[in-house]
Amino acid sequence: MYNGKNIDFEYKYSTISVEHLEELQKDIDKLRREGKLSNNEVYRSYIDTKKFEIPESLPNAKSIIILAIFSKLGLVNFHLDRKIHEIMIPPNYYDDGTTLEDFKNLILNDIIKIPGYQVEYTNKLHVKLLAVRSGLGKYGRNNICYVDGWGSMINLFAFFTDFQFEEDNWTEIKMMHQCENCTICINNCPTNAIPLISDENFVINASKCISVYNEIQGIIPDWIPTDAHNALIGCMRCQKPCPGNKEVINLTEKLDDIIENETKVLLEGQRDEKLVNSLSKKLKMFSPSNADKILPVIKRNLAILIN
Repeated sequence: MYNGKNIDFEYKYSTISVEHLEELQKDIDKLRREGKLSNNEVYRSYIDTKKFEIPESLPNAKSIIILAIFSKLGLVNFHLDRKIHEIMIPPNYYDDGTTLEDFKNLILNDIIKIPGYQVEYTNKLHVKLLAVRSGLGKYGRNNICYVDGWGSMINLFAFFTDFQFEEDNWTEIKMMHQCENCTICINNCPTNAIPLISDENFVINASKCISVYNEIQGIIPDWIPTDAHNALIGCMRCQKPCPGNKEVINLTEKLDDIIENETKVLLEGQRDEKLVNSLSKKLKMFSPSNADKILPVIKRNLAILIN
């Protein structure tokens, strides 16, 4: 495993051989057989499309590179009725400006360093499991991947390459040492999604996780307490007080303020091209082309948080 800084982002990475793809798939299949994966429709739509296999576009792939990019907790001020509402945006929900092309160049120039090899991004792998199995991170009791020094303030990316790394970092699934005698995440989950007794798979009840419901359009279930909501999208209830995040949770990224008129128009459900472009630029959570999908979610969640 290696860490460093490249241009405007800090990264750590690890590698494993594609020979472990079958074992990785067995990890997931075992959870399915044992009925430990929630049947929640939204949750299953995330995980059932993924499979540990070599891509057809790179049949001679030899290694998988898993990157962890450090990303701060986002904060944005919404102005409304002469009040300022500071609201969190978890690291994996806003764009920090880095691109897949940046990561490919990083891998080719700073990691492989030998010309002539291919690198291909994939979103078909379970990146948390891959990161833990590669030794890059460890699981928390909350089924979130933590990287030493950065906690859960990370974004994970996986790439196949036809380069053969000498070192194979395959390791057993491990839990953070801070979790051994700690139940902070369990105590702070307002919907009891994290079981008191976590087995070696660190599986939570995804059907009770707030993030599963506030990431998509629709009505938030009544059984989720109104005061449980805490972020514009996603949830930080188990991560913010976590000892694994102690060193980094106060390192925040301040996004541009959403001014009074923008907040009002957003909450009223009205929008024009000017507003969409402004919100897209300030929030860094969507592009104008997919505003119809994301803005209703932001509107609903913001109304809950402000009220």
